[in-house]
Amino acid sequence: MEKRQPRRGPATDNVAKLTIREDGTLLATAALLLPDQKPTKLKSMLRHNQLAVNGVPSRQFDLPVHAGDVLWVNFDRSFQVFSHPRVKLVYEDNDIIVVDKGYGVLSTAAGKPSDDTVYNIIKKYARGFSDKANVYVVHRLDRDTSGLMLLTRTKQARDQLISNWNNMVVERKYIAVVEGHVEQPEGTVKSFLAENEETFEMYSTTDKKLGRLAVTRYRVIKQGKRFAMVELEIKTGRKNQIRVHMHDLGNPVSGDRKYGGHHSPINRVALHATVMSFIHPITRQLVTFQSPIPDNFNYLVK
Repeated sequence: MEKRQPRRGPATDNVAKLTIREDGTLLATAALLLPDQKPTKLKSMLRHNQLAVNGVPSRQFDLPVHAGDVLWVNFDRSFQVFSHPRVKLVYEDNDIIVVDKGYGVLSTAAGKPSDDTVYNIIKKYARGFSDKANVYVVHRLDRDTSGLMLLTRTKQARDQLISNWNNMVVERKYIAVVEGHVEQPEGTVKSFLAENEETFEMYSTTDKKLGRLAVTRYRVIKQGKRFAMVELEIKTGRKNQIRVHMHDLGNPVSGDRKYGGHHSPINRVALHATVMSFIHPITRQLVTFQSPIPDNFNYLVK
């Protein structure tokens, strides 16, 4: 059992981190790891957000936990609970933070500073634990794209990920609803992406001197009358890569007027980052996160 000082509050806080040895549920696992605590005390700690899994507090007694997860226990007070209407905290530890970004939220400020960005929202949360806390953005999602996004708490973790991105990121998948009928059930779109300096729009070219290589693999999940749901996997995270490649394919993303799409019945660009799998920059363990497909995507192709 490793004890540490909490990231906020006075030095008298008693916080322990205990490695979970086998799969189970939160309250039952806490009882196994804390045999000296009475059941009534554990239930009280659960109600008051004093139990957390991998740094994320939970009041759900039957929350699934897995071998290798870390149970955080604050014996003195509640952990700070993250809450935001457009950004969901998926996972955090001492090194990384994974969030589920809502549609229409900027990853970082574009132009004039804005408090309503993922970066500032998470930095404010981190500063609730320590005035000196920092967060670092590892990769960005377009404002019009929702889903999983990775940040780090330390510069060391950020530098490890960025400098070894192609080796450490095992899988990144997106779900898109695209317009029309997709002729081939699966395939690969490959081009060099360049940016128009006047319109700031990306475009495909065969001239490798003008752009950077981008490769997008796609697979049709469901074909409707007007739209198709497509799973996309990228190895090269270029700006607007999926949106440009779906336009090149003749099936622009629904709602993506910038790249050939029409107005969407769900009033958004139908693109969502759904799977992220990578090597943890510090523990070197493979970690995988998933975000469910937005319900209104299914509405388009039902």
